[in-house]
Amino acid sequence: MIYKDFYPFYTSYANPLIYRGEKEQEEEFFLMKSYYPDTARKIQEKVEEECDLQDYEGSRLYDEYPDRFMLYHLGRKIVDEVRSEADMEAMSDGLLGDLVEVLLFHEISRRRCRRRRCRGDFYR
Repeated sequence: MIYKDFYPFYTSYANPLIYRGEKEQEEEFFLMKSYYPDTARKIQEKVEEECDLQDYEGSRLYDEYPDRFMLYHLGRKIVDEVRSEADMEAMSDGLLGDLVEVLLFHEISRRRCRRRRCRGDFYR
């Protein structure tokens, strides 16, 4: 088969729109995060800081089945850090702990999905 125009082989695999979906998803997440109430926003910042510290190759966050006990203690650590702030003192222990755990589990899930996409582990 003969082509009139030269078409290099390497351009056939270069799709500039391949990561557009992930970028749109991240922008949507940041937009929704901007709507959080102040209390939840402060907790989310602490959760992201703690997840940044735990984000390394071989981390327990990326185990196939994360340990519930480890996640519970990570949440308790964040609750202890957040409790000292004045806004959080009015919140009951159970409510604050539940909010921290929900935000923590969501952040870990988001990071796990992003890592799986970036590493190309689509078969899981």
